[in-house]
Amino acid sequence: MPDHIPEQDKLLGDIGRRIREARGAQGLSLDQMARLTGISAPALSLIETAKRDARVTTLARIARALRISLSALLDDRSAALSGDSSPAGQGYDLGDYQ
Repeated sequence: MPDHIPEQDKLLGDIGRRIREARGAQGLSLDQMARLTGISAPALSLIETAKRDARVTTLARIARALRISLSALLDDRSAALSGDSSPAGQGYDLGDYQ
């Protein structure tokens, strides 16, 4: 049995791309995401580049930090990644995570 299944590779790549796009749209660096999620920046980078398969609980932590639903990461609708679910003008307070 092959280690890599093309459909699985595509899914991981799509999820990683959606995470990266959502993070970028919200102006968050990998280091800031790491502080918000408790997941190291290198691990987040591996997830974004589809070099690491993330558990559902890890994806849930990422979605929560991005203020989007877990289904938005799993679904192919890019409109769900806008992060509009947070109140207007509310930013991130990273002070507690330093």
